[in-house]
Amino acid sequence: SIMRGCDNMCSYCIVPFTRGRERSRPIASILQEVRMLSDQGVKEVTLLGQNVNSFRDLSEVQFQSVAAPGLSRGFSTVYRAKPGGLRFAHLLDQVSRIDPEMRIRFTSPHPKDFPDEASVLQLIQERHNICKQLHLPAQSGSTRVLEAMRRGYTREAYLELVHHVRDCIPGVSLSSDFIAGFCGETEEDHQQTISLLREVRYNVGFLFAYSMRQKTRAHHRLQDDVPADVKKRRLEQLIATFREEAARANAALVGQAQLVLVEGPSKRSASELCGRNDGNIKVIFPDAELEDAAECGAPGRAQPGDYVMVKVTSASSQTLRGVPLCRTTLSRAAASH
Repeated sequence: SIMRGCDNMCSYCIVPFTRGRERSRPIASILQEVRMLSDQGVKEVTLLGQNVNSFRDLSEVQFQSVAAPGLSRGFSTVYRAKPGGLRFAHLLDQVSRIDPEMRIRFTSPHPKDFPDEASVLQLIQERHNICKQLHLPAQSGSTRVLEAMRRGYTREAYLELVHHVRDCIPGVSLSSDFIAGFCGETEEDHQQTISLLREVRYNVGFLFAYSMRQKTRAHHRLQDDVPADVKKRRLEQLIATFREEAARANAALVGQAQLVLVEGPSKRSASELCGRNDGNIKVIFPDAELEDAAECGAPGRAQPGDYVMVKVTSASSQTLRGVPLCRTTLSRAAASH
C-alpha cells in the first residue's frame, strides 16, 4: 500500500467518506519495504492505492516546491491542481531499480493522471520489470452517464487515452471496471458501454451492477431508477461482451512465447503448473523437466517463483494454455526479446 483515500469524489463512490482524503506514504519507507521483500525472495510487488498515479510524497521540505503535473488531455477534476511532492513516476522509477528480477505492477490508477508528458508510460515501456499492463477504469461508455458519475472525462477523451497508451506501450494488456445500471442509465447508454467494450477489447474486466451507497453524492442527488432485473440483464450482456472480446484478445497470443512467473500447481490438476504472464493473464502448462536457459545447468522442474518461457497453444477469455520451453530469468528474457 503506497497511499490511502481519494479526492476524486465520483458520485457513486463511498471511498472518500470511508477512507478520507488522499495521503501518500513517504517514498523512503516504500523503498525500504520493497528492498526487504526482495531480500526475502519475493518476485512480484503491486503498488496499491485507490488512485496510485496521483501519489505525492510531501514528507521532506525540498519536495514541496515541485510544480503540479498536468492532466491527460480532455480530463478534468473536482479539485485544484496540487503543486509539490515527489510524484508516482519518481516512485515507480526508484522501485523498479531495486531488483531487476522482481516484477512491478500498480493498481488502481485514474485515467486522468496520465498527462502527455507522463513519464509513467515511458517507464513502463522502457523497464523490463515493470509489467506492460494497465488498469484503466472506464465505468461507462456513455458520456452522459460519465458526467452523472462525475468521472471528469468524455467517452472520446477516454478512447483517445487508450490509443495513446497503446502507441506508447506496444502489446500492453488493459483491464477496466464497469458499472451496469447507474442512475438514469438508458438502453442507449448501455449500448454505448457495450460498444466501448468491443472497441477497446480489454484483457481483464471487473463488472458490477450498480448498488446505491449512503453518503455518496448519488445518494443525495440522483435516483437509483434502473430496476434490478434490468441491471441484471445489462450486467450479463456486459460480461458476455467482455468475455467474447477478451477471448479474441487472448487468441492473438496463440503461437507466441510468454514469460510466466510460476505461482504453483494448477487448481484443477496436480500435473500442471499455473502462473501469470506480464499482462497478468493466467497461464497453465504441464509440470515437466525443463532446461535452464540461464545456467545451461541440469534439467529440473519449475518451482513457485521461477520464470518459465511458455509457448501458448490455446486461449480462452480467462486463461492461456501452453507448453513450457525453458526456465529463465526476467533480465535474460528481456535481453533475448
